[in-house]
Amino acid sequence: MGLSSCMRNPVVVFCLQLFRWVPVVFISVVVLWSYYAYVFELCFFSVQSYIEKGAVAEEFVVAFYALLKILFRSAVYLIPYHLIVILFMWSYWKTIFSTVYTAPPLFSISSSDVTRLRQGNLEATSGFIAELTNSLPVRCRNKDGGLRYCEKCQIIKPDRAHHCSICGICLLKMDHHCPWVNTCVHFGNYKFFILFLGYAWIMCLFIALTDLKYFVAFWTDEGRMQKKSQFHIMFLFFVACMFFFSVSSLFSYHLWLTSKNRTTLESFRAPIFSHGPDKEGFNLGTTRNFREIFGDSPFYWLIPVFSSRGDGVSFPLARDQTAAYHFP
Repeated sequence: MGLSSCMRNPVVVFCLQLFRWVPVVFISVVVLWSYYAYVFELCFFSVQSYIEKGAVAEEFVVAFYALLKILFRSAVYLIPYHLIVILFMWSYWKTIFSTVYTAPPLFSISSSDVTRLRQGNLEATSGFIAELTNSLPVRCRNKDGGLRYCEKCQIIKPDRAHHCSICGICLLKMDHHCPWVNTCVHFGNYKFFILFLGYAWIMCLFIALTDLKYFVAFWTDEGRMQKKSQFHIMFLFFVACMFFFSVSSLFSYHLWLTSKNRTTLESFRAPIFSHGPDKEGFNLGTTRNFREIFGDSPFYWLIPVFSSRGDGVSFPLARDQTAAYHFP
């Protein structure tokens, strides 16, 4: 049995699809554990123990004062923490389960036209595709100067659309396939993906900063925490710092892409127009680029609700793209 036939086996396909959810399960488990470690081990047990043993509560007034400190410190930690966690998880699940945007039926080619394309020579095929797409809003070209056609999906590719070999479909304004969300980051969920990275970055920073005092107490061996809490607090700090630095580079990179109105694929391979390759072809300026993804209303910028401009098929261009170019 060849590799290609093996990959088409229903059992193999099912196992691969199941395996692709492992990173999502891993992230979910880490978040659940960090929630327990932060809320219960840090805020309820460690903060209480740290304050109670720091204030020798021999009198009622001192004990009452210690209780107020516990409640205040817990509120200062827990209220912003829960707000961040809610926004993080909301953005994460919206990235995974949001609507998948594919090419509309207008870009599809009939089976008879597909047969004609496969039987014709290169020159006839290029002419036929050009004839089919006279009425389509397509500006991008392939490396030969022809219109981009996907044989697997049997469609004329809209501008910035690409075929994902893992998802098996062409997606509008595809950025990349992300294993951590088990889906393609594209027009329909790119805003959610950036918010997911942003809130992950904020959450890790918040946990690390608020955990630092108790992490130091663990190493100075002040004896104010239970052994179980010490374990959770130590690893919570390490995990928060590790994810903070790993997310920082990815988040910064996508903020830069947003400022340029460029996808990850376009940063490696410039889109080709009638005047030739141009990485700045969709760059409208930082402010307009930001609004292309996050929308015009500031109310929706920081919440994972779809507010991107456009339909994912046609995009405003940075300049006139009709200049002549000699394709190789």
